[in-house]
Amino acid sequence: MKIYTKTGDKGTTSLFGGKRVPKHHIRIESYGTVDELNSHIGLLRDQKIDKQTKDLLIKIQDRLFTIGSILATDPDKAILKNGKERLNIPKISEADIESLELAIDKMNEDLSEMTHFVLPGGHQSVSFCHIARCVCRRAERNATALYDIEAFESRVLIYLNRLSDYLFVLARKLSKDLQAEEIQWIPKKS
Repeated sequence: MKIYTKTGDKGTTSLFGGKRVPKHHIRIESYGTVDELNSHIGLLRDQKIDKQTKDLLIKIQDRLFTIGSILATDPDKAILKNGKERLNIPKISEADIESLELAIDKMNEDLSEMTHFVLPGGHQSVSFCHIARCVCRRAERNATALYDIEAFESRVLIYLNRLSDYLFVLARKLSKDLQAEEIQWIPKKS
């Protein structure tokens, strides 16, 4: 497979299905941000964290590739006139969403109750987790903007929303595991 094709030299790229769109199109911004998130998850996975978390992060990365594929697909080419799928693209399942919810609930069992917002930081691994959370929120914002224009599988939006929650709770868990200081944000009165 040749890395450079020169087909994007004039600022356009192809969606799954062949349609060409500008590289600044909201669809490209959406799956590009999911790709960026996937890289941040990889950086987080490379930290000294427990095997169970690493294994789930690998599954999350796989699901993010699925989401990228869904977002990169031309909706006009995805379904044939008879209603059958033309392109064989995996789906996000309820089980994918539930796995994040179960992980969140399990981590929360061992964490103190949250009474304030928490300032990102305290340890490099925790900071990487917060960066991934912020990129996930941007991916969700971009995906919802795209969804308003051209609807796609709605579980993608749910998964991204739940993933940002998971990353927040994971940052708190890592703070505890790494004995990092968790600083609460308490608004200053003027």
